[in-house]
Amino acid sequence: QVQLVESGGGLVQPGGSLRLSCAASGSIFRINAMGWYRQAPGKERELVAGITSGGTTNYPISVKGRFTISRDNAKNTMYLQMNSLKPEDTAVYYCNAAVTFYCGGSFCNNDYWGQGTQVTVSS
Repeated sequence: QVQLVESGGGLVQPGGSLRLSCAASGSIFRINAMGWYRQAPGKERELVAGITSGGTTNYPISVKGRFTISRDNAKNTMYLQMNSLKPEDTAVYYCNAAVTFYCGGSFCNNDYWGQGTQVTVSS
C-alpha cells in the first residue's frame, strides 16, 4: 500500500556533496519516524540519520556535522544532505519510514524500506 523511492545517489569525489531524496506514495495517513540507513559490502546496515514527525533529528558520531536530514511533510518526502564525503561513506543508502495508512476502513501501521541508492566516494 505504500512505496518509498530513493534518488540522488551517484559517484562523487572525496570532499564533495550529494543530496538524497526519498519520496513516499500510496494510501498514507501519516508518516511517523523516518530514517536513512546505509550498508557497505561485508558490513551490517547502520543508521546514518533519523528524524521524528516533529523534526527532532539524531546522527551517529561518524556523520554528525557532515550529514543533515530533513523532511517535507506536505510532500511526504525526506532528504539527506551529505557534505564533506569520505571514501568510507561509500555504501548503498536506504530510506525507512514508519507509516500509518488506510486499510479496510481503518488504519494500519507498518515499516517500509526503499530499494536503495548507491553512493560511491572515490577519486
